[in-house]
Amino acid sequence: MKFCSQCASPVELLIPEGDNRPRFVCSGCGTIHYSNPNIVTGCIAERDDRILLCRRAIEPRRGLWTLPAGFLENHETVEEGAMRETLEEARARVDDLQLYALFSIPHISQVYMMFRARLLNDDFGPGSESLEVGLFGERDIPWREIAFPVIHETLEHYFEQRRHGRFTLVSGTIHKGGRAS
Repeated sequence: MKFCSQCASPVELLIPEGDNRPRFVCSGCGTIHYSNPNIVTGCIAERDDRILLCRRAIEPRRGLWTLPAGFLENHETVEEGAMRETLEEARARVDDLQLYALFSIPHISQVYMMFRARLLNDDFGPGSESLEVGLFGERDIPWREIAFPVIHETLEHYFEQRRHGRFTLVSGTIHKGGRAS
């Protein structure tokens, strides 16, 4: 950041009085510009023991598979964001959302909130950010072509819990290099 979004004066990176972290502070109007983690929200859209996956048409990780998910927008709930992302990426409608996974990814300043959801029908297809979409059973998941460690971790927990017939909230931290804790 070089200039203040309030008055266009130059900003400086410093620790404001009463704070303990460096922030961009406007040299003109004194506005403190906070930069906080992004929330990513999405769905494990379920239908007949299969889940919906999208093959990415955009970077990062173009051509690899993921769950429909993306950044939460201002003025929407995490559930609304998950439904919107599923509609945008897979042209799929879901309901009955239940929070399933919460992962912090501090090295890229992201928090993932993934929901289990019921896929309403088979009327889905690739959106503008997907090359293709499809329903996959556990044996058909392209495990070596999953785009992101957090999605791989979410799916591993999901299928393990599904085998036991009981779903509980999964949470943890994804570290640099894809290691989870």
